This record gives sequence, C-alpha cells and structure tokens, in this order.
Amino acid sequence: MKKQIGVLGAGTMGAGIAQVAAQAGHAVALVDMNEAALEKAQKNLQKIMSRLVEKGKLTEQEAVDIQNRISYGNSLESLSGSGMVIEAIIENLDAKHSVFKQIEALVDEDCILASNTSSLSIASIGSVLSKPERVIGIHFFNPAPLMPLVEIIPAVQTSPDVLYTAKNLIDSWGKTTVVCKDTPGFIVNRVARPFYGEALRIYEEGVADFATIDWAMTELGGFRMGPFTLMDYIGNDVNYTVTETVFEAFYYDPRFKPSFTQKRHKEAGFYGRKSGRGYYNYAEGAIQSEPKRDELIGQMIVKRIVAMLINEAFDALFLNIASKEDIEKAMTKGVNYPKGLFAWSEEIGLENVYQQLKDLFEEYGEDRYRPNPLMKRVLRDRQLSV
Repeated sequence: MKKQIGVLGAGTMGAGIAQVAAQAGHAVALVDMNEAALEKAQKNLQKIMSRLVEKGKLTEQEAVDIQNRISYGNSLESLSGSGMVIEAIIENLDAKHSVFKQIEALVDEDCILASNTSSLSIASIGSVLSKPERVIGIHFFNPAPLMPLVEIIPAVQTSPDVLYTAKNLIDSWGKTTVVCKDTPGFIVNRVARPFYGEALRIYEEGVADFATIDWAMTELGGFRMGPFTLMDYIGNDVNYTVTETVFEAFYYDPRFKPSFTQKRHKEAGFYGRKSGRGYYNYAEGAIQSEPKRDELIGQMIVKRIVAMLINEAFDALFLNIASKEDIEKAMTKGVNYPKGLFAWSEEIGLENVYQQLKDLFEEYGEDRYRPNPLMKRVLRDRQLSV
C-alpha cells in the first residue's frame, strides 16, 4: 500500500507516526483542528530532520523529501484520499466515536481505520461505524520514530484481510509488530503493571524508599530505569490514569489495584519531570536521596517484582492474549526489559518463581499473588515427564 496515510492528531504521538510513515515513503496527511499543534509538529520535524542530517543518518535531500511528503491541515476532508487513517487523539471514547463516524463518510470503502489507543476497546471504537470490520488498533510507543514495537489489535469485528494488510504495512515501515487480543492494556500495559504496582506496594510497606527500589531494579535487575524514575518520566497523572483505567476495565481485579501513594502524588500535582516534582525533586540544585545499597534487600525487591511480572506474562499466555513469542518481543522491544519474561523464568527457575508467588499468596492472602494456573500446569507436566 503506497496510498496516502492519514494521521489524525498532531500531538507528540501523531506527529511521530506521521514521521514514520513519511520516512517509509508515503504521502501523509497530518490533521489537527488546533493550528498551533500543527505548527509545532512541523517545526519539531524540521529540527529532527536537521539532527538526522548532522548525524549522517539522512542526506539533506532525503530530509527535504520526507518533510515534503507531509501535508498539514485542519480539516478532516484532507484524509479523504487515504488508504489508512491512524487516529491519535485524546483517550476519550465519545471523541473517538465522533471523529471515526465523520472519517468513515469521507474515505473509500477499502480504507483501513486504525486507532492508536493504549487503553480503550477497539470493538467499542468500531461499534458506531457502518463497516466496523475495517477498524483495528495500531498502538505505537512513544517516541514512535525510535521505539521499534507496535501492537496490532484486531477487534472481534475486524476482518482477517484488514489484520493481514495492517500488519504487513507496519512491518514494511521497519517496525516490530505483535498481534494481541482486544483486552485492557493489550500486552505491554497489562503485563507491565506490577513493575509499578508492586514497587509502590514495597514502598508503602516500608521495605525501602524510592531511590533504593530504583537502585535495586537498575543495578541488580538490569532494567534501564527504576519504576519511580520511569513513572516520573511518564508522568504520574498519565500513569495513574492508565492504572485506574486498567483496574476498572478488568472488573476491579485486585491484581491491578491502584496505589494511594501514586494517587496522592497526582492530586498534589507531583506529576514528575514535567511539573518539576514527582517521587523525586527536579528543581535546580535539589539534593536527591541516596539509595541504601543493601544487596540482600535489593535482591528481595528484584525477585518480588520480577516474579509478579512473570506471573502476568503467564496469565497473558494462559488467556490467549498473544503468543509466547509476541509477549517476549513486546516486553523487550516495547518497554526495553533486559530479558523476555519467559526466558527469565527459566533462568531463575520456574519452580523458584512459583514458590515465591505461593509464599507471597500465603503471607498476604491476596489474589494479586496467586500463581497463574498455566505456571502450575507447566511444572506439573515437567514432573510427569521426568
């Protein structure tokens, strides 16, 4: 498909997706009702292209060609000639329903309508359309030009042809695609919840402070960022809202229960880097607390959080959310985990992970620590085959 790609929403994500499509050789119509957002997107792209030329990643002509492939408009009519439209507006179902109905009336019958939503049901987004079979989720990660992973999410209404075409198209853009069921959080935002939730729980229990937990997860666990540094980077307002959305969408499953610590930080306006204060103080000259580099406590923190992540990966596989291979790809390429969680479980010893979860479940009596049935079955089958 070399037809025009339409992108609705010129924020950071929409502008990034437009850049990716233009770099892949497509004409792109980037649409936003906010003229200031369009102007900002265009200026940012110019800066990005200049940096890529300076670094020798692009020639000056290639940079000019990429910029020329993107047209900027404030009218949905600009999307009319598109072979695919990717929506990247606010996470509000009513707003998405409204724009998708308008877009459907403008584009050809074979135009694929995609949403970049990270938390809303694709089936629900498509439910208001006369041809819901052409709606699909195509979830990029921020920043879209740099992050390799894209989650492809067919709804129950999505036709196999649309899934096939959409996946092949995004693959052709040089992205790593994974296919997953239309369930809350898809793969990454579902499996990654304990990285934040269990870290917050460990802090609330007084086991360790923010800096010590982050030290343990980076220095001992091998993660690129600790959970509190990462939440400050994402923004506690955004991260807490996603947590609350996932919790509600899973019918209040205790595994996804939000934290009062994060809620209070959000309520106080301690969003993280963007507000100057989060779990850490980002004011100029602020003194940061030093972690307590206690190896014993650090290893306990890593083992507990990693065991919870592995349990979620097993749950996603158990419920056929995605294949084992795609879950591994999603967590290493989407959130840069040092290892795939299934591979990690074998390295630790699956029986050790299972025992740790059993011990936590026995101690707390909470469903969040209950070992997944698939884990039990794998261990039982191994014992039977010996």
